[in-house]
Amino acid sequence: MNTDFLKNRWFKFALYGGLYLLWVIWLGNYWWLLGLAVIFDIYVTKKVKWAFWSRKSKNGKKSALVEWTDALVFAIVVATFIRIFFFEAYTIPTSSMEKTLRVGDYLFVSKIHYGPRVPQTPISFPLVHNVMPIFGGESYSQIISNDYRRLKGLSKVERDDIVVFGFPHGDTILKAAPMDDYYTHVRINGRAYTEKMYGPIVVRPNDKKDNYVKRCVAIAGDTLSVVNGKVIVNGIPQKDIEGIQNTYTVYTNGTTINPKVMQKLDINPDDYYYDSSLPGYPALPLTQEAYKQVVAMVNVVEVRQNIDVYPPEYPDSPIMLFPFSENYKWTRDNYGPIWIPKAGATTEINANNYHLYQRIITAYEGNTFEVKDGKIYINGQQSNTYTFKQDYYFMMGDNRHNSLDSRYWGFVPEDHIVGTPAIIWFSTDKNKSFPSNIRWNRLFNFI
Repeated sequence: MNTDFLKNRWFKFALYGGLYLLWVIWLGNYWWLLGLAVIFDIYVTKKVKWAFWSRKSKNGKKSALVEWTDALVFAIVVATFIRIFFFEAYTIPTSSMEKTLRVGDYLFVSKIHYGPRVPQTPISFPLVHNVMPIFGGESYSQIISNDYRRLKGLSKVERDDIVVFGFPHGDTILKAAPMDDYYTHVRINGRAYTEKMYGPIVVRPNDKKDNYVKRCVAIAGDTLSVVNGKVIVNGIPQKDIEGIQNTYTVYTNGTTINPKVMQKLDINPDDYYYDSSLPGYPALPLTQEAYKQVVAMVNVVEVRQNIDVYPPEYPDSPIMLFPFSENYKWTRDNYGPIWIPKAGATTEINANNYHLYQRIITAYEGNTFEVKDGKIYINGQQSNTYTFKQDYYFMMGDNRHNSLDSRYWGFVPEDHIVGTPAIIWFSTDKNKSFPSNIRWNRLFNFI
């Protein structure tokens, strides 16, 4: 087979120029068509030396340093392009999605599923999200700041999708406690004390917020309730999902459950402890399948699901649970009903319910908001209704009693959506040593 045409300069221009043209059409910014002139020169006219660092020696060959530089620049450009528009690597750091996604799972997150966001802060260190490795400090500059825009994707977020998104409260970060929720500290300790003890603060744009992964349990326009730990959307209970787990109080006859049995049930040793005063386990995390096996054990006397009712066991629950108001007698297991805002929908705003929507109106949709003498003022005008500009979502972790999710910080705006996990390409268990710590059964699992 004659493959000489593959080396033809016009064939190369047609191939790469065509791919570039498709990308420009997808991007929707036709100023980028000027880039076709660069591709034409690279493959056809060759008038400009675009790889200015690349020089040949007297014998016409490139030095090893130049070859490595060429390869490195090409790899960084391609990897950055793929990361922005197609897939991004992500690591599961916490157990909030156990047993669906495990601590130590390494994922590729698909951005084309919901459509990639055009970078709002395009000046950024390559392949770094928001903090410079080793040196610390922010890895981006806001000298250029674009408005939010999302390219066309394969679908929209649907109920029960696993979604990666920017942490809604991640717009303000405490330098001395970067993993903590700034707004939780402020509610508990006050703003002045919080910033004095844990500051200074860093303010981040949407596309540089830390990424979270949860399950979308309700989409824009839905009404959600959690009743005795069961999610109900629009009056319909959530379908059974294999990985969802709750905690249970397990009473035994005074003996412990064999650690090997716990390992077989895939229960992390860090997630349970035995209380001899029960006797038993006060908070054993179990999926429905694991629950059935525990109930059948000969030394287990009784198993009760742990359900928080109002007033909760934790006196700070109204401070911790969204919308952070005593008006709502909610707990993590009995929550709502709550309506999820939808773009174009108008809702009543008053002194009793404004806690639900105040952050949307201000932080996510850029308005001013004041409450004076029981009246609501939006952008200085008295208002009793508000029309939402974008869709919102309600996210929850599958590990229902070990997940900081929408029950604790509210709605996720559409412009915070990053993508959906596509494949687990590697997975390790931190409680085991190499090579037994590699979870071979999870490698290259599609999600």
